[in-house]
Amino acid sequence: MFRVPLSIAIVLVIAFAGATFSAVYALKATVGFGSIEIGAWKAWPVAHTKNADPYAKAHRARAGKVLLAGAEGLVFVADNDDSGQRLRGNCSYVVGGKTPPARFWSLHMTDAEDRLYAVDGPFPYAFHSHEVTRDGDGLFTIVLDRTPSAGNWMAIDGAPQHFRLILTLFDTPTAGSTRLEELEMPKIERLGCDDA
Repeated sequence: MFRVPLSIAIVLVIAFAGATFSAVYALKATVGFGSIEIGAWKAWPVAHTKNADPYAKAHRARAGKVLLAGAEGLVFVADNDDSGQRLRGNCSYVVGGKTPPARFWSLHMTDAEDRLYAVDGPFPYAFHSHEVTRDGDGLFTIVLDRTPSAGNWMAIDGAPQHFRLILTLFDTPTAGSTRLEELEMPKIERLGCDDA
């Protein structure tokens, strides 16, 4: 007597759980379509506009983040170095070169879940365009390492977990450009790892 309703209830629970899992997986797997890649850097220039695809809108709603409008700026994310290897906290890196034209830019680190990268003590974990030192040609170099170094240095904790670099360009003419792929972005070079 209860066999048919029980079977229907089990099928509905499995269907609901499967649909929920697939939706969460899809939102974690992508920020949306229309990404551009320049070296190790990736950006989604239309993710915050009215032309954003449904995945980008759902990702934005789930994350609860207020994104920059097209005229305000553009956010680039790097998960890998220029050789294609994942960024890890037990490796040392040099980030440097040029940034696209912008009135102001900032560079900071997050963990794999997009939380600010936690560093113990009063160590620098971010830089912006007004505090970074440059050479005579206007190029900058930032070292990411466990041990302090002269010049621009950002602290990493030495744990083998993956982290991301976030470069935000504010008030930049490149945000509305159709030739974004031609921009010159900072290079990310791995110097070495503790487990190598």
